[in-house]
Amino acid sequence: MFDLSNYSVWVLFFIGLTAIFVVSEIGWQLGTRAKAGRASNISTLESAMLGLLALMLAFTFSMALTRFEARRDAVLNEANAIGTTALRARLLPDPHRSETLKLLREYVQIRLEVVRRGTSLAESTTLINRSNAVQEALWQQVMAVASKDKGLVPTGLFIASLNEMIDDQGKRLSALRNQIPNSVLIVLVAIAAVAGAFAGYASALDTERTRLPVYIMGLLIAVVVFLIIDLDRPSAGFITNNQQPMIDLAASIASFSD
Repeated sequence: MFDLSNYSVWVLFFIGLTAIFVVSEIGWQLGTRAKAGRASNISTLESAMLGLLALMLAFTFSMALTRFEARRDAVLNEANAIGTTALRARLLPDPHRSETLKLLREYVQIRLEVVRRGTSLAESTTLINRSNAVQEALWQQVMAVASKDKGLVPTGLFIASLNEMIDDQGKRLSALRNQIPNSVLIVLVAIAAVAGAFAGYASALDTERTRLPVYIMGLLIAVVVFLIIDLDRPSAGFITNNQQPMIDLAASIASFSD
């Protein structure tokens, strides 16, 4: 199955909106040819379809919001872990202290570079490889310090915080990759289109025929679907995760003296 994440939010919005409008128009045309007496139950079916659509919208929006909040928390947790590692790095003896702080500054800049590029860390193999290289360099510093001092303070505490920092990168990558399944979004748009068809059909059977309410409803549904997809893409749409914790961390580490 094709991956919807390969397409921009705007492209998906216009495709969904077009599908809803086209199917609604088909329903309208069928309704104008039908006799009201033969379609006495159409209002019941229309209500059922709109109820199912409302349920799917609420379900999908909840999925998107939960993932958005998980990504936001992952940024804060990673920033806290890096900050703790940087504070404990200041307890290390030279030259390991200055080299470790230098590596941590680069590590934070990689995260900020993701924001400047407008892509997620999970989508950038180059940045992930750079992060892993910095982690390896930090671990080499730990091994050098541990060979000289195996004490719990400060070497042991620094190792614990470094392990947590490395783990938090994995958690953040997992949160970024955890998107709403394509099948859920496709089913959502399909149900919206069918509901639009029923609405168009029922409107055509009404004594005061007008397409406007049907198109307004279709537009509003498409906007909600657009919002759901935008929430599910924290680095590619209008609604983005707040990177202020990482920005504040970069300023804080920059003030540390080597």
